[in-house]
Amino acid sequence: MKFRAALFDMDGLLIDSERVILAAWLRASTEHGLVLEMADYVAVIGRSGAESRTLLIDLLGGEETFRTVRRRALDLIANRADVPRFPLKPGVVELLSALKRAGVPCAVASSSNALEIRHRLEAVGVLHHFDAVTGADEVARGKPDPAVYLLAAARIGIDPVHCLAFEDSENGTLAALASGAQVVVVPDLKHPAPHIVQRSYRVFESLHHAIEHVPAWFGAARGA
Repeated sequence: MKFRAALFDMDGLLIDSERVILAAWLRASTEHGLVLEMADYVAVIGRSGAESRTLLIDLLGGEETFRTVRRRALDLIANRADVPRFPLKPGVVELLSALKRAGVPCAVASSSNALEIRHRLEAVGVLHHFDAVTGADEVARGKPDPAVYLLAAARIGIDPVHCLAFEDSENGTLAALASGAQVVVVPDLKHPAPHIVQRSYRVFESLHHAIEHVPAWFGAARGA
């Protein structure tokens, strides 16, 4: 199969942000006398900010508590000494470079907002690899709805059925599949359920494993 473009999620796939954010929320909730389990928080991964907010309000028992915990979690993240705050995941630069050499258009389709996507990717030096950036704030519904993938594909002018998406979460994988794209899953915090594995084009431990497949997967990209 020859694909014409590559679509990428960001958090947990390109940058190692999910672990940092998870740890901050778990610590903030504990400090507030609440028990927020990893299994609870994982349900919000891959969803839009608005949908994540709704789920977390329910998990934390109300909007006032949510605001207090969220404020503390954001403080914990902002005060991290690590630079960059959200480092690149393994294989990102190598894969993006291989795609660029092959003339493959690349776009981001993320559950973060568009401004935050640009900020985070610029901070780790890979924003220039992408022909388009699409965030959840630009569509009516977040993942697992396909809207963000449909918009990302439209912005690079390629039908999603000719795109290969790269995702780490189940919600993101479902969104990409619903758009018509094929999906390579690189799990981050949670291994995909069997039905997700079955529907995936490939499941890899790292983006490093995708690099060798670029010629076969995108060999026709330049002339398509």
